[in-house]
Amino acid sequence: MHEYDDDNIFLKIINHEIPCDKIFENDDFLCFRDIAPQAPIHLLLVSKNKKVPSLANVVKEDASWLGEMIVLSTQIAKDQGLDLSGYRLVINCGHEAGQTVYHLHLHIIGGKKLSGSMT
Repeated sequence: MHEYDDDNIFLKIINHEIPCDKIFENDDFLCFRDIAPQAPIHLLLVSKNKKVPSLANVVKEDASWLGEMIVLSTQIAKDQGLDLSGYRLVINCGHEAGQTVYHLHLHIIGGKKLSGSMT
């Protein structure tokens, strides 16, 4: 498990220290375009209020906001027109899984046929 980094890039984006291409924002979440997209639509959804470094750090009390995050991600995917063609929701957990920023975040990826089957 990792410690939360109070100097991470997502926190800087949330605090408006670094600009982003914002898609959605409310009191709890911010969604913006990934700067190194893996598909035509590659968005990142981050919590503005929860300082959880990784999925490995989640506890039972996090179930509510994580559920809100997933429900919101499906609405954002629909707003982006991905609901008919399909999309992928990804949370990388740890270095070997590809996590590079230790502020829990969800990737919304779509807009093309995605490679790799995860069935």
